[in-house]
Amino acid sequence: MVKYILILLVVAAIAGLLGYSRVAGVALTGAKLLGGLLVLGILLLILLITLFGG
Repeated sequence: MVKYILILLVVAAIAGLLGYSRVAGVALTGAKLLGGLLVLGILLLILLITLFGG
């Protein structure tokens, strides 16, 4: 998951340098969504561990 976020950030950086602002925006949006899902997954895992793991 982190690998895909880093790939999208690299794509956004290269597209931004080459002047493709729309592609850069889409790549950044994808990275933000994946990052948000990653954070939500970690928080859910911590919640489940505290509730059921003791």
